Amino acid sequence: MPRPRQALLNRDRIVETALVLIDADGLGALSTRRLAAALGVQGPSLYNHFATKDEILDAVADSVTGTVDVSVFDRYDWVEALRRWARSYRAALAAHPNIVPYLAQGPGRRPAALAMADAVYGALVRAGWPPARATHIGAALRYFVAGSALGSFARGFVEDPELYAAHPHLTQAHRLRGHQRSVDEGAFTLGLDALLHGLADEYARTVAPVERGSGPG
Repeated sequence: MPRPRQALLNRDRIVETALVLIDADGLGALSTRRLAAALGVQGPSLYNHFATKDEILDAVADSVTGTVDVSVFDRYDWVEALRRWARSYRAALAAHPNIVPYLAQGPGRRPAALAMADAVYGALVRAGWPPARATHIGAALRYFVAGSALGSFARGFVEDPELYAAHPHLTQAHRLRGHQRSVDEGAFTLGLDALLHGLADEYARTVAPVERGSGPG
């Protein structure tokens, strides 16, 4: 009886399997030996597709970034586009939090990451923001999104009322973990709104100030 054919090893399959391992056990648990075992191949087979482990991690990180919707920058004004992009970006990272520390290092040579940075920066410059300020805005939002996806505020508190008894303003803190989703989503929405409102105010003051006498009345 002929042996079943082994699934063809390719870059996509390597990346998908590596992401599964990272999701399950974290970045530190990924090794080329373990990855090869999960794929049912010998370690050297991976090097026909990737020269180093870092190249594999780059491809994994880029596959996550590639799910972020950057088409919003072609369809909405800069404020609404940033809002929708930030939410899409957070969703992509929150689905794979263990890869976030690697992603937070910056785009490097990753194609999807560079395309995303170009889309954000380009939309801001087209809207009239000075290039330096557009860079600051993109960086600030990336810090905010990555930070929100990296951890949970609510999970930082344990379900032990006695622990907080000595802290008069934390007597209900033990309930936070049970409301993790609403707490974290509420915090993200509040922070994003605050950032965008502040940027819209700065834009009105410095980029497109309303001319005197042009308003109603």
